[in-house]
Amino acid sequence: MPITELLERNARECPDEIALVEVNPEIKENRRVTWKEYELIEPDRESHYRREISWSVFNEKANRFANLLISRGVQKGDKVGILLMNCLEWLPIYFGALKMGALAVPLNFRYTADEIKYCLDLAEVDVLVFGPEFIGRIEEICDEISKNRLLFYVGEGCPSFAEHYDRLTANCSSVSPDVKLTDEDYAAIYFSSGTTGFPKAILHKHQSLMHSAKVEQNHHGQQKNDVFLCIPPLYHTGAKMHWFGSLYSCSKAVLLKGAKPEFIIDTVSKEKCTIVWLLVPWAQDILDAIDRGDIKIEDYELSQWRLMHIGAQPVPPSLISRWKKLFPNHQYDTNYGLSESIGPGCVHLGVENIHKVGAIGKAGFGWEVKITDENFVTVKKGEVGELCVKGPGVMTCYYRDEKATNETIKDGWLLTGDMAQEDEDGFIYLVDRKKDVIISGGENLYPVQIEDFLRAHPAVKDVAVIGLPDKRLGEIAAAIISIKDGMECSEEDINSFCAKLPRYKRPHKIIFADVPRNPTGKIEKPKLRKQYCGESLVEQQIKS
Repeated sequence: MPITELLERNARECPDEIALVEVNPEIKENRRVTWKEYELIEPDRESHYRREISWSVFNEKANRFANLLISRGVQKGDKVGILLMNCLEWLPIYFGALKMGALAVPLNFRYTADEIKYCLDLAEVDVLVFGPEFIGRIEEICDEISKNRLLFYVGEGCPSFAEHYDRLTANCSSVSPDVKLTDEDYAAIYFSSGTTGFPKAILHKHQSLMHSAKVEQNHHGQQKNDVFLCIPPLYHTGAKMHWFGSLYSCSKAVLLKGAKPEFIIDTVSKEKCTIVWLLVPWAQDILDAIDRGDIKIEDYELSQWRLMHIGAQPVPPSLISRWKKLFPNHQYDTNYGLSESIGPGCVHLGVENIHKVGAIGKAGFGWEVKITDENFVTVKKGEVGELCVKGPGVMTCYYRDEKATNETIKDGWLLTGDMAQEDEDGFIYLVDRKKDVIISGGENLYPVQIEDFLRAHPAVKDVAVIGLPDKRLGEIAAAIISIKDGMECSEEDINSFCAKLPRYKRPHKIIFADVPRNPTGKIEKPKLRKQYCGESLVEQQIKS
């Protein structure tokens, strides 16, 4: 059934129960308020604001937006772009678009004006909903994108080139529109993370969204009394599809604006969160803050927190070992997925398999997996090949890109571009991105393996390994290393530490610098290659 029916069910069966909470710990003077209904949750401070909506209000707001779109001539199959920071309006707008048969098209909030225009044109977006943080960027391209497009603005101080979402929807019907939807109807277009060039548009049906909700609930067992803390951006499939577990179980979710360690721990305590999805840097920051004494966990109510899970990138076993020492009662899980496979869960470790930390797991609920060579032949256990997945959550296609679709989907299998290997127990380990493999002196080097090794150094906060051109070897491995605050580390220290590695795997160059990551936690290696190799964007795209 279409994913919208879950929202209708929740509004019908538990109308007055809280669906979503937004918490904004930022200083009031440094942010833009998008709704007036903010409530101080700490009366003695002006820095912690909170607002919430019930399932019935959530559903009504979605219906009002759906009916607004219909009144403006938007039709089934049209596309609605969403360019918002995480907020209470985000999901009602998403579901409003789905309810009237449009496709929701979430946009990365880090896109430049040119990238926004590129994605709007690629996905053939008919309506754009944007917030106050994006006024400047939209103004830059307004003359080009406003032709034959509706522009709706969410927040105070509506610019002259857009219409005010709140005022318009207030006068629309809160009754669900009479639009028939099926599993086979198109539902959403997501964009690839763009770590290898311009993003691709990924088309999904309602079947994919519903399957992701079932996968999430099956893997993490969300019940009605669970509270999910959502920190990553909702435009990404990772955050959205983990939240689908809350939608499926009719349980509360908290949208936290900000990822500082004290924000996360404080919100878990105050909102009684039971499930938290973290990216590796955030988990690392929490542990470091506790080690420094900046956070004293005994000052918080954390006993209800039952599950911490991580996705979007390989997880260093040393990180989970540290975590379990501080939080011995936590269940731990990791999920692997791509936007092309509707986000997390096509491969899944499982809370019962913590002894296999470092692996991404086995096939997730309703999924099949295999590892193949360059001829699409399954390799033997222990051999490295490309990870392929198959299931109801595989994308329909790359929208308007038949060539890329045919290169990525073969006989229903999605070729992930990730190199992996399977151990004797059937658990899958990521080795690296196919495009990131370094060939040095004829040897294949997998940066993730070197990165995992270096993260075990007590002074290393984050690390990225890339290939640099070399006349003799073709490429050499270079490690860009970010050092923990208050610690010192030299090139000699790193080289001594790497003496445990086979000689051909040791980095030939050490660079101490920040490691750039996108909002979903992935290392931006094209940016590093451009910085240290001087590659142009065109050269990056050709190489990828």
